[in-house]
Amino acid sequence: MRYDFDRVIDRMGTYSTQWDYAADRFGRPDVLPFSISDTDFAVPDEVMGALRARMEHPIFGYTRWNHADYKAGVAGWFERDGVSHVDMDWVVYSPSVIYSAASIIRLVSEPGDAVVTLSPMYDAFYGLIEGNGRTLLSVSQASAMDGYGLDWDALDAALARQDSKVMLLTNPHNPTGKVFSGDELGRIVELCGRHGVFLISDDIHRDIILGEVPYTPVTDVTTEGVALLCSASKTFNTPGLIGSYALLPEEGLRERFLYELKQKNALSSVSVLGMTAQMEAYRSGSEYVSEMVSYVRANMEALKAFLDESLPEIRFEVPEGTYLAWMDASGLGLEASELQRRLVDVGHVGIMSGETYGGAGYLRMNLACPRAKAERGMERMLRGIRLQASC
Repeated sequence: MRYDFDRVIDRMGTYSTQWDYAADRFGRPDVLPFSISDTDFAVPDEVMGALRARMEHPIFGYTRWNHADYKAGVAGWFERDGVSHVDMDWVVYSPSVIYSAASIIRLVSEPGDAVVTLSPMYDAFYGLIEGNGRTLLSVSQASAMDGYGLDWDALDAALARQDSKVMLLTNPHNPTGKVFSGDELGRIVELCGRHGVFLISDDIHRDIILGEVPYTPVTDVTTEGVALLCSASKTFNTPGLIGSYALLPEEGLRERFLYELKQKNALSSVSVLGMTAQMEAYRSGSEYVSEMVSYVRANMEALKAFLDESLPEIRFEVPEGTYLAWMDASGLGLEASELQRRLVDVGHVGIMSGETYGGAGYLRMNLACPRAKAERGMERMLRGIRLQASC
């Protein structure tokens, strides 16, 4: 491999949410964390080079994103497969995917309206929906271990409700790792269109495809009644530089979004380092992504082999996408609080409880890390569960 994903980098002392503030999530600082979804991989050399070059200029003034270099970079990244097409005019900047989702929900619905999601779900969606005065309406999404089944009749019924105005999707799905095929997206689009529901698709994990189902942007299916939200930050490990974007094909919505961004919130100036990083990543990052995906897939396969051999009570299959391992730990017969106590206080390993995402009995483990860290995490998991069980 050209890129060294085995390299272990000490992140302590960098104000890292995952490392320096592990106690916020697990109650103690001495855990090996596999929590928040950034990676433990170095930013690609090409991106570091672009950042260093920009740092040589001693002025970091207000900076514009609305230019061809920025928007063409996004369009070109989506068009690498030779199938997708993204019009540069669709591209708008946003400080974060969650900001985009919250703004669009406010623009296309009213307080008290329902937002349909697939559960379990990314935990930030709870606050995003309820904090904006909307009602959460969830439909169950099965795990890889259960064939990624989706109750289409239940989804149809949820979307058909008079108060349902928005569907909020993640593709690939966080936390199950489901990648929605073009046919499945077409079916979701058809249901949303039939019931007058606006579809927001959070595709921030779009580059981490581990299985055979290729990623399809929803804008390949339709350009009406949809918004696609994304960022280079998950893939290239740059969330601390700030920045995301949305694809908004409908001109009227795009204009209202930009009014919200600039006039209401004065966010028209981009993070210059975030923009620099994204532009370079999308210019030169294809090889990095290919190698990183292969590495993460091998981590997932190692976890599956470990569980099958040492903890067969925990069901796990390599997901179709994301670097998040979604494990069914219900076979252990433990309450979530007791399982976390064993992992954290005995094993000293920080793995997220599935209850955080609405998945009772599950665990979510971020495997975008050097193999040595993943193996230590597995050993600590085993120690926490087996040692406590033998005491």
